[in-house]
Amino acid sequence: TILLILGFLSTLAVIALIAVAVTQNQPLPKNIKYGIVLDAGSSHTNLYVYEWPAEKENDTGVVKQVEVCKVEGPGISGYSHATEKAGPSLAQCLQQAKEVIPSAQHKETPVYLGATAGMRLLRLQNESAADKVLSSVGNTLRSAPFNFQGARIITGQEEGAYGWITINYLLGNFKQVSGWKKFLHSLKSLSETSGALDLGGASTQITFVSKDLSSESPENQLYFRLYGKDYQVYTHSFLCYGKDQALQKKLARDLQASTSTPNGSLPDPCFHKGYERTINISDFFKNPCTSDKKKQLPFSQLYIKGEGDYQKCRQNIRELFNKSNCPYSSCSFNGIYLPPLQGDFGAFSAFYFVMNFLNLTSEPNPLALNKVTSTIESFCAQPWQEVKTAYQHIKEKYLSEYCFSGAYILSLLEDGYEFTETNWQMIHFLGKIGSSDAGWTLGYMLNLTNMIPAEEPARPPLSHGSYVGLMVLCSLVLVSVLLFAWLLFHKPKCLQKGIV
Repeated sequence: TILLILGFLSTLAVIALIAVAVTQNQPLPKNIKYGIVLDAGSSHTNLYVYEWPAEKENDTGVVKQVEVCKVEGPGISGYSHATEKAGPSLAQCLQQAKEVIPSAQHKETPVYLGATAGMRLLRLQNESAADKVLSSVGNTLRSAPFNFQGARIITGQEEGAYGWITINYLLGNFKQVSGWKKFLHSLKSLSETSGALDLGGASTQITFVSKDLSSESPENQLYFRLYGKDYQVYTHSFLCYGKDQALQKKLARDLQASTSTPNGSLPDPCFHKGYERTINISDFFKNPCTSDKKKQLPFSQLYIKGEGDYQKCRQNIRELFNKSNCPYSSCSFNGIYLPPLQGDFGAFSAFYFVMNFLNLTSEPNPLALNKVTSTIESFCAQPWQEVKTAYQHIKEKYLSEYCFSGAYILSLLEDGYEFTETNWQMIHFLGKIGSSDAGWTLGYMLNLTNMIPAEEPARPPLSHGSYVGLMVLCSLVLVSVLLFAWLLFHKPKCLQKGIV
């Protein structure tokens, strides 16, 4: 009987120990939330899927990119003449998002569409068409199984500020992420925030924290609270100064300044020698970025002929930046306030794509400004036929504009923002950081998580104190039973005398 009781107690104690340990230490269910942001740019639309744990840190979710899908066709502003097609163009990427996000979470997954400078221009040019495009896009997003939160045209300020949030979040400047510290070795200071330089097709943004930020231009200041800290940020967006619209502005200025354009022929130093392009004059001046340069011309088409002269090209581009008037203590161009440049800058979007094409981003440390300049000058000097042969896989329209884009980027940074040989090394051209694309959408999603209620984290069945107490109790019972059994069978002398 005693043996049975001891065996039963031993088995019970072992089972209890194992049961408590297994129950307490089983993996906790992941409580992951998802969000979708569509970046409707001037030349194309990208859909991004983000995820973050429902248990947040200091009221800001830890967001990371898990999927990106490039929408086929032009940006949504390109559907101004067939507005009903804007929404359906997103269908394929929405289907991709459905496959990535668990079906049980489709209904609770917010989807946002932010349209940038392409739609800002369309709204200026034809407000009715812009509204119809947004309506078509909204109808498509509403019909998807997700939680539609709106499709709107974001301001240039928002675009710049959310890009700044993205860069600093990914670089670990809000809270350091140990897994990416290898990437951070090239940055001078890990404790301060980095500035953001964004270049699109229709606009460009500059955003950074400045210790010398004055109150003379309050419209260029924004305030954020992220990870328990407050940030005062300078930001400005220059509409019509994205690389595509800047080219249009330059051509319009060249055309206006030219006195001899026989048969509409216009030599252009920013295109390779031997390159030719034809532009319809009627379409050219419909653009809000060029309409102020409109003049009566005796021809309906403009014939551009490349010259491949970098120095002359830079001189032409420099005229886009009006530096003659500054009503503030310091300005960038066109009379816009700009505080003194401070800290590192992450340059992304077209800044990165153009510099990457020119092989100016592969070095571990930023190249010297004179090296960058000589590389772009050499590229521009190559004959068009030679360039076309060397880069057969790139569409002709994009390939033909890399000379202008490279020269424009240097002019924008040097002549516009007044970066010099000294602080050029502070600019880091970024495509991806970790697994996420550099751009405004992650910052948008990150900021929006402040509006998503935090949920209680999944917890083990027992508190730590209860778990330890139960394990100790079961262990004591098991040890006591085993000790009693040992004493019973071995009968030490002291017990034997007691029994006698």
